[in-house]
Amino acid sequence: MKQTSARRQIDFLKGPVWQCILKQGIPLTIAQLVHLLYNVVDRVYIGHMGDGSGMALTGVGLTFPIVTLIMGFAALFGTGGIPLFSIARGKGDNARAGVILGNACTLIGISSVVVTAIGYLFMRPILFAFGASEASYVYAKEYLNVYLIGTAASMLSTGLNGYINAQGYPRIGMLSIVIGAIANIVLDPLFIFVLHMGVAGAALATVLSQTICAAWVLRFLIGKQNPVPLRARNLALKGEIVSGIAKLGAASFIMQGTTCLVQIACNATLQRFGGDVYVGIMTVVNSVREIFMLPVNGIISGSQPVISFNYGAKEYGRVRSGIRFNTLVGAAYTLVAWILVLVFPKTWFSVFSDDVQMIALGVPELRIYFFGFVCMALQFAGQSAFQALGDAKHAIFFSLLRKAIIVVPLTLLLPRIGFGVNGVFLAEPISNLIGGTACYLTMRLTVCRRIQKLSEQQTGKESSHVSGTRESIS
Repeated sequence: MKQTSARRQIDFLKGPVWQCILKQGIPLTIAQLVHLLYNVVDRVYIGHMGDGSGMALTGVGLTFPIVTLIMGFAALFGTGGIPLFSIARGKGDNARAGVILGNACTLIGISSVVVTAIGYLFMRPILFAFGASEASYVYAKEYLNVYLIGTAASMLSTGLNGYINAQGYPRIGMLSIVIGAIANIVLDPLFIFVLHMGVAGAALATVLSQTICAAWVLRFLIGKQNPVPLRARNLALKGEIVSGIAKLGAASFIMQGTTCLVQIACNATLQRFGGDVYVGIMTVVNSVREIFMLPVNGIISGSQPVISFNYGAKEYGRVRSGIRFNTLVGAAYTLVAWILVLVFPKTWFSVFSDDVQMIALGVPELRIYFFGFVCMALQFAGQSAFQALGDAKHAIFFSLLRKAIIVVPLTLLLPRIGFGVNGVFLAEPISNLIGGTACYLTMRLTVCRRIQKLSEQQTGKESSHVSGTRESIS
């Protein structure tokens, strides 16, 4: 019986590596584009609500660090296991892969309960620490009171969807996100404008959409059609599996955690040196950045299971080809994205706000923030290679380097030595250059050399085997 087009599985060992990556990456890019609509559509509608929309947008922007941290825990226990899952599948050990999937699901469920409880108990002090004023806190609280209800659904859909893609079903992974996002696009204007629920309506639309998405993901993973389905017997936690997931997932968690730290530092500094309007501007700038990051994120995400699987199967030449493809495509795309922002900054900014003052002040900051955006390709190529091959040590270090060690200190320092609010936006391009270059060069000197050595050893063994066979025949 033929598989439907959506359920057709991709064989990571067949065809050119770049084709495998694109077959995975294109649906994932579409999925991530649609997933971004969960939050971006909210911001677009909120930014055009009319009077007070600027303050409402600022309030929603203050919730970003919390939302980012929630996604960090999904990455820690969800995507942290995907390379291990793919390597196990590459070795033909589906039993171990099933335990990794089950343990990831349990860890996500437990952490979602803890995160939700902390969010409700400490909402006010957290938001004020993140740069809220009495005026913006009203909107931030209104949004979070509803949004936190959907924490478990959000984490399960985000953390487990990657296991669908890792089994060679990127179209199903894409549909997981598309279904939820379509619901969000329809419900947002209904709740915000028709039912006049404002910011709370935007949050409710997101929660309902995430719930639909989570239901779809779990339904598919439980199905018997998967090479490695989700089974109840694999939900019981095993120390060795949990440790492996946490170690590798720590890189993704730190990436999200340091993003949260950067957002806190930015909001608090902007509140001091520029006020609520500049916190709102950073909300828009981050939204534009998320849009432009999507394609390269999709390709990188699509490449990881392909590279991990081939590494497990000892196809080292294909591993090198995957890393090379990521680097070239990432560099070309980020260069084009940088040019588009430099040439049309007002157009991109206006998508998220019709506030005249915010646009006038924000356009120059958008240009500063995106300066040298092409350097992000180096960070992506290096970081993805470390994660795909299970090199948690380097993945964690370079997650910390770019944001915690470079961005946060610069965000706090530059405004105080004469750069004002411009210093907050200038910290990003400086970190892209230093952190991205260091990450990529280290990857070339460690991962690429290791793969080359393994490839040479494999070739030597094959040559010895052929030689021995010939002597035996003689």
